[in-house]
Amino acid sequence: MLYRAEQVRELDRIAIEERGIAGIQLMKRAGRAVLDTLLECWPEPELITVYCGTGNNGGDGYIVAALAAEKNIPVQVIRVGDASKLAGDADSAFDYAWNNHVEMTDLEKAQAPEQGVIVDALLGTGLGGGVRDEFRTAIEQINQSGLPVIAVDIPSGLCGDSGAVLGCAAKADLTVSFIGLKRGLYTAMGPEYSGEIFFDDLAVPADIYEQIDAGVELLELDELLYALPARQRHDHKGCFGHVLVIGGDSGFGGAVAMAAEAAARCGAGLVSVATQPEHVAGVMARCPELMVRAVANHHELAPLLENASVLVVGPGLGQSSWSEQLLHHAVAHAVEQDKPVVMDADALNLLAEGRVIEDYPSRWLLTPHPGEAARLLDCSTDAVQKGRFPMAATLKERYKAAVILKGAGSLVAAPGAPMALCPYGNPGMASGGMGDVLSGVLGALLAQGLNLATTARLGSCLHGYSADWLAQEYGERGLLASDLIAVMRQLLNRSL
Repeated sequence: MLYRAEQVRELDRIAIEERGIAGIQLMKRAGRAVLDTLLECWPEPELITVYCGTGNNGGDGYIVAALAAEKNIPVQVIRVGDASKLAGDADSAFDYAWNNHVEMTDLEKAQAPEQGVIVDALLGTGLGGGVRDEFRTAIEQINQSGLPVIAVDIPSGLCGDSGAVLGCAAKADLTVSFIGLKRGLYTAMGPEYSGEIFFDDLAVPADIYEQIDAGVELLELDELLYALPARQRHDHKGCFGHVLVIGGDSGFGGAVAMAAEAAARCGAGLVSVATQPEHVAGVMARCPELMVRAVANHHELAPLLENASVLVVGPGLGQSSWSEQLLHHAVAHAVEQDKPVVMDADALNLLAEGRVIEDYPSRWLLTPHPGEAARLLDCSTDAVQKGRFPMAATLKERYKAAVILKGAGSLVAAPGAPMALCPYGNPGMASGGMGDVLSGVLGALLAQGLNLATTARLGSCLHGYSADWLAQEYGERGLLASDLIAVMRQLLNRSL
């Protein structure tokens, strides 16, 4: 589960006030978790430099320093902020470090470290506004050091709820998060600044989590793969649906080709394509199993709509009068026949412009990237990125649809299901056609009988995990959308 910062603070309060765990005891457990993780990743550091703020995050840092001193590891603390503001458990942690003879220097007198490992214990989840100047200076010093960085609970300057950077943020190689995983670590700028994420529940009683509804699930592909049951010996192609991919205006035939091939490779029984005449030969040559039809107008589209069980609208669709006409009639048919629809790319842009009929399908799945989401919500892309969780929820409510808000930490919001986050994906996916392949996968999963929520969850994770596997094997640069198709097929057959 993924929590808002205030929810984690409430879990912390319950552990201390209702379960009788001393706050300093939790702080010591946190410091030990950080030091243990640090030594596991960097076993013999020449020096540990701990940047400590004045709150409980700084208190955790003082514990790290004290424990390192007890192990005779060279350690120093660089203090940031007014040390007189230390109070409660953080003040006790300071005393612990002081009594262990940890060297402490105020930021303005300190030399930036040139060796070892840095521990970022400046600012925790309580940061409400932008980073103040003295903390900005410390963060810049950390980021410019070139040394490995481990963040305590959350990188300083990163919003724990949204993943937005609050002016500036420490860029960590890894983050050790406590009690509850914070939403902001996994979406927007979170993955960029958090690095690898480790979690420690600090041994708080497991049942306290029952008192807080996190509201967001962290998805795992292994659990989702079993949503598709094993096939029976007597099954035939009619058992696995008929996907119709609609798109490919002039010059955009590759988009429908990739979407349709992805649908076929991910298990749809039949896949048809409705596209401009110029693309028919090319799509068929790429994948002869596809049934490709030249469609000049909605009259020629009508019989294809009747035969399909799932519609995928948008790959290479464009925004011409041809595009609008096909989209209008596809949506109208889906409304009338209650068929599931996946909408991507220009289908979403046409929807945002009000160029779709007033009635929405009862079963449809929208897959906007942040720019498309901004157009659908009539706001800026920056606003979407700074509020990804509420924006995904608003899209779901406004359009009465399941939604995948794409990007780092793609969010899945679907009627009747908790919001969920896909933790997979990498910068190698920043290439053309990735969304087209995703739309085809989603169409295939719907055709095989999965509901909207499960389709969105499995499809987004399958897509991102495949890209991660390829990036690990071959690198991020040069990763093509069509490369994912074979890997996704293997994953769905649980053979990777």
